[in-house]
Amino acid sequence: MAAAKEKSPAEDTAVAGVRVLIVDNEVAHARAVAESLERIGFECEVADSGPKGAARLESPAPLDIVVTDLMMSEVDGLEILRRAKASHPDCEVILVTGHGSVDTAVAAMQEGAFHYLQKPLDMSQLRLVVQKAADSLRLRRTNVELNQRLDEKYGFEKFIGRSSLMLEMINRIRRIAPTDVTVLIQGETGTGKELVAQAIHQNSPRKKKPFVALNCAALSENILESELFGHIKGAFTDASADRIGKFEYAHGGTLLLDEVGDMPMATQIKLLRVLENGEITRVGSNDVVQVNVRLLSSTNRDLEALVSSGSFRSDLYHRLKVVTVDLPRLADRPDDVLPLVDHFRQEFVDRHNKASKGVTGAASRKLVSYDWPGNVRQLRNVVESMVVVDIDGVLDVDDLPTELADVPDAAPQVSVGDSARLQSLTLEEIERLVIVERLEHNEANRELAAESLGISERTLYRKIKEYEI
Repeated sequence: MAAAKEKSPAEDTAVAGVRVLIVDNEVAHARAVAESLERIGFECEVADSGPKGAARLESPAPLDIVVTDLMMSEVDGLEILRRAKASHPDCEVILVTGHGSVDTAVAAMQEGAFHYLQKPLDMSQLRLVVQKAADSLRLRRTNVELNQRLDEKYGFEKFIGRSSLMLEMINRIRRIAPTDVTVLIQGETGTGKELVAQAIHQNSPRKKKPFVALNCAALSENILESELFGHIKGAFTDASADRIGKFEYAHGGTLLLDEVGDMPMATQIKLLRVLENGEITRVGSNDVVQVNVRLLSSTNRDLEALVSSGSFRSDLYHRLKVVTVDLPRLADRPDDVLPLVDHFRQEFVDRHNKASKGVTGAASRKLVSYDWPGNVRQLRNVVESMVVVDIDGVLDVDDLPTELADVPDAAPQVSVGDSARLQSLTLEEIERLVIVERLEHNEANRELAAESLGISERTLYRKIKEYEI
């Protein structure tokens, strides 16, 4: 009967799949190390000489951790370390050394070794160190993956829209992002002000540092100041311990002050001081703390009107609006509605495990005709609702929420360029252009494209052949 696999805390952190190379010219010792690590789930390979270990490192096969003896002939542990870091930069290297070579092992750690262990090996200690190396590797890779997902989510190419207003805005933030300038983002509720702020941060030199957002409208004056600047123990009744504020937490990164137009006058004065000298003072303290933060602010209010009425400081306003980004209402960019619908439809089809072939022409026209008081946020919620209630795989008028039920089914709007361009085309050329656009919008689904054009699928098929589409 096979021996039961030894239980260890390592198993609880999913070490299965972590590949370990053991390099040691003492074959029995190398195999003992491999057996000890395999018992708790690691996948091990053994190279019984320095040259064999170096040859394995030249292979493109994935490798996570290297455990190597330091003192070996021909190719020693230091050379294994250097080659591992050159060919597998992500992997962690653990050195095994005798008493006489500890100084050399410490020097090796300065070249990137994760740890060193002395002979004779304590197998429990070995497992613990290898486990820590695996955890370190996993955390580093998780951070890389997170940054990649952020790049994908907040990269400029991920902004959905083809209207001139949207393209102009994207071009503006593309130029703003690499700088350290203070930015004021203005737009109605639901237009995506925080997403723009995150895109600016994620495409700036500060992207590896924190992005912190604080809603100024949701907090009272005292709580807002504590949130911004922090406080010391005893500063007020509930201050039972020291606490850093958002400025200190965002040090080196970016701080977004959302709904900055609702900030109390007393807090405005303190914020102005921070912008002028880069220093904050925690509530209840006299000690000054230096902070290095890029400040972004956003608002759905008219700050110029607030300045005129005396409820917002003029000097702070001009410090915040070194550069402005104005987000257009969704109603002002109707050409972007259907691309956004397609984007959200796919998102929610995947999330809710639903089938969907597309959106009918009748439903599309209602969506484009609606004035969207809640902007993109409202559109996103509407599309999710449609996906959830749909039962036939096609989003149609019967899937629309009640607020869109009475929207007039306007005549189809075709984005085929400006009037001057249309005047230069023949009727057949215009017809071909419209058909191509409808097919693109409906992802080449002829049934939906034909319905949106008000013709039969057979007629559409004939037109496709006629125009060689």
